[in-house]
Amino acid sequence: MSGKAYLVGAGPGRADLITVRGLTVLRQADVVLYDRLIAAALLDEAPAHAERILVGKRPGHHAFRQDGINETLVRLVREGLQVVRLKGGDPGVFAHVAEEAAALAAAGLPFEIVPGVSSALAVPLYAGIPLTWRGVATAFTVVSGHEATPHGCSGISWSLLAASPTVVVLMALGRLEQVCSALIAAGRNPDTPAALISRGATAQQATLRATLATLCDQQRLIQLPPPAVLVVGEVAALADRLAWYNPAQSPGDAMLWEE
Repeated sequence: MSGKAYLVGAGPGRADLITVRGLTVLRQADVVLYDRLIAAALLDEAPAHAERILVGKRPGHHAFRQDGINETLVRLVREGLQVVRLKGGDPGVFAHVAEEAAALAAAGLPFEIVPGVSSALAVPLYAGIPLTWRGVATAFTVVSGHEATPHGCSGISWSLLAASPTVVVLMALGRLEQVCSALIAAGRNPDTPAALISRGATAQQATLRATLATLCDQQRLIQLPPPAVLVVGEVAALADRLAWYNPAQSPGDAMLWEE
């Protein structure tokens, strides 16, 4: 059998948010290269013979650099293996799928990209926050907290970002203060509702609701842990009214970031 790579989105948080297609290819894998932003139970869905290789990052430590992941994918597929690259959320949203697919394409190797439920969409919903709201928010913008700093990413227009009805920031904690300050400096009302959702769609989910101006001070007191998603916009005010998810009643899937 010829080798093939599957670049799979595992969805956020709980294991049952993976798609049917994602679960199907995972159950056929010879090797699984996985990140830390997934439920540990998903690794049990791979066949017993499948090798499981952690390639994810943690603060201050990279098990593999991106070039190494690309090279490993190419090598394993050339060996004739069915390789699943398992990523949290959706592989097309700040997950380096373009680099990995490009490496496989350049090597002339077959691959399939399996979309996943994006954390940018699902985590706010688990906190009772839809990103659009008729008559209030008809558009949203998603940015990475790793890049969205006043001096760290020249490609971001803060004025355009501040004008977006809803702003979603993934990987938000590391530069939360810079992001909030930059949005206010670019013209966003400091009293705009904001919500910081920690460990969304898990048994540890917690939401901090504040305004754009007060969120950072409250986070310094509360210290919600990563990973976290920031939502800025009038829709964030819906969190109190539309809260539906009770973390205490979730399946309690262990997450690899806890290890």
